[in-house]
Amino acid sequence: MAQVLRHVVPVEDPDALVGYATGDDAAVYRISEDRAVVVTADFFTPIVDDPYDFGRIAATNALSDLYAMGARPLFVLNLVGFPRRLLSEGVLEEILRGGSEVASSAGIPTLGGHSIDDAEPKYGLVAVGDVDPARMVTNAAAREGDLLVLTKPIGSGIVATAIKEDAAPPHVVANAVEVMATLNRGAANAMLAVGVRAATDVTGFGLLGHLHRLLTASGVAATLRSESVPLIGGVGQLVAAGHVPGGTRRNLADLEDHVRFADSVDDISRIVLGDAQTSGGLLIAVPPSAADELLERLRGTAPVAAVIGTVEQGEAGTIEVV
Repeated sequence: MAQVLRHVVPVEDPDALVGYATGDDAAVYRISEDRAVVVTADFFTPIVDDPYDFGRIAATNALSDLYAMGARPLFVLNLVGFPRRLLSEGVLEEILRGGSEVASSAGIPTLGGHSIDDAEPKYGLVAVGDVDPARMVTNAAAREGDLLVLTKPIGSGIVATAIKEDAAPPHVVANAVEVMATLNRGAANAMLAVGVRAATDVTGFGLLGHLHRLLTASGVAATLRSESVPLIGGVGQLVAAGHVPGGTRRNLADLEDHVRFADSVDDISRIVLGDAQTSGGLLIAVPPSAADELLERLRGTAPVAAVIGTVEQGEAGTIEVV
């Protein structure tokens, strides 16, 4: 994508507060002194077998971009690719029901959307929100000394691959679906309450990839403690059995020049840290003075509240995994 975007004309509008340059989670455009519109779009092919759960996960994933920016969701639009010949099967209705219920649980309406005839099903949303520019959270505001906090366990890409290979135990699938379908609303409210200015959500580039982006945009480095990173139950065993997504391996290859693993970090841990996530948690950079309050607020409102590393002075974007 970087190779493609380098041909796009640079944005010079002073009201375009966040664009593609920093690889942040959503676009932000100022419409008044104290209000900016926040917009994102995300869609993908099914990662679980149940169409209702697929809809829930896709909607949760799209809304996560708004929460990562500290924005308030306003409404969503559906994006659908679906084979016309299967419309009578009731599958699309279940997908849309799942997405609609997530939007309703977030307190926002689904106002329409767009669909095309497509041989392979795809579903996602355009999500629109707003934010006070003075309270906006970006991936470019991490500072030396910040603690890195993660709000969901990782490993959903590995579980999705095992599902495709008919090798995922039902209880592991159920746990992963619950994690992926949990809104990041509580985590976002917690970080806003303590004045956090830097965060991102963990999705397709994996924990290491999104951390690398945050560090690069902020001009800092980090140390990550692999043993402190929470995993979805059963993920380690699935990796050991060989269920590793191609996207995960590409993520690790892309980061080869930016990540240094200590010899003590085993191969399973390395793979999971690069695992391509769907609807992951928020990765928050919080000043030490606000860390205890953030962790307290996250307990009970997010699946996990784990301190996994520190932001440090160093070459921008580099990660030491210990």
